[in-house]
Amino acid sequence: MAKWGEGDPRWIVEERPDATNVNNWHWTEKNASHWSKDKLKTLLENILIEENGLGQCRIKQIDSIDGEAVANNRKGKLIFFYEWIIKCTWIGILNGDSTEYSGKLEIPNLSEENSSDDITIDVSIDDPNSAQAEILKQLVRTKGLSIVQDRMKQYITALRNEFAKDMIKPTKLSESSGGNINSFQTEQQLEEKKKSESKTTASKTATVSKKPDQAGGDVPFETTSLKLIENFKCTAEEIYKTFTEEIFLQAFTRNKVKCDPVVGGRFSLMDGNIIGKFIQLEPNKLIRQFWRLKSWPQEHYSEVEIRIEQQSDSTQIILEQNGVPKLNLENTEEGWKKHYFESIKRTFGFGASFY
Repeated sequence: MAKWGEGDPRWIVEERPDATNVNNWHWTEKNASHWSKDKLKTLLENILIEENGLGQCRIKQIDSIDGEAVANNRKGKLIFFYEWIIKCTWIGILNGDSTEYSGKLEIPNLSEENSSDDITIDVSIDDPNSAQAEILKQLVRTKGLSIVQDRMKQYITALRNEFAKDMIKPTKLSESSGGNINSFQTEQQLEEKKKSESKTTASKTATVSKKPDQAGGDVPFETTSLKLIENFKCTAEEIYKTFTEEIFLQAFTRNKVKCDPVVGGRFSLMDGNIIGKFIQLEPNKLIRQFWRLKSWPQEHYSEVEIRIEQQSDSTQIILEQNGVPKLNLENTEEGWKKHYFESIKRTFGFGASFY
């Protein structure tokens, strides 16, 4: 038992106007579903997605918002649970074309388990046989993803700072120490801080690498090979187009691209840092290329083979590369993972990265 005059602070009722949930000890819960639906609708309706010289799209309407959201206060900590599946209709036009095209956009994974950067979108078109609609679909996928992620980040911030602002009551301790309710950190905020610090550390480590050795064409060097297997949440046709068509290559590399996807056709990616030539093309099944990095020994090309295999719910690619300069093996392998695979998933929403 507590000594006389030293009662357990959990049971001390402070002299406060409302006399409720003192010291923020008791578990309190507040339903945030109705508020969330209104907020999400406001954030998403009429989003404009455009690219100069190509066209523009707009979220025309929110078709459905299914799920729930709850805010909890336990011992002065705010804990949020929310899970939403959001379906929208988009419309768009291409520059120089007055025809309006339309499709659907779905946000399948807005929840407290994912940060805003992990949110993905699924995009479809109402007319699957329209090449023009397909271009706009990719525009929504590429440009729209970052916009949607930003709007969902705004929702998460508003849920914490606006909706839950009155859930933590000031106490004598917080008032005497000059504290305020904004000084409380939610468990999600602490977790995101850890993730952010982890990502920053990883980013710094990834950028500290040796400059590749550059040898002249007459200097002998050893070569080796590599093999990578990766899964994408898309069809075989979509991944084939991503690796061969200029508009998609430019979208995920975010640099100038030249590409002629025919046998004997040449390509240049990332401002000329990657160049090569197609030597075999089987639509939706196989891509073979002569491929080199600008930093490799002069005039030396490797041979890349990308096999595309449609799975039941995803597409797997098996990439084999022969003739890689041994000194450049690590950089080349990391380049495929970071600048191709991760970037494709992030840009087109073809699945979360595991690196």
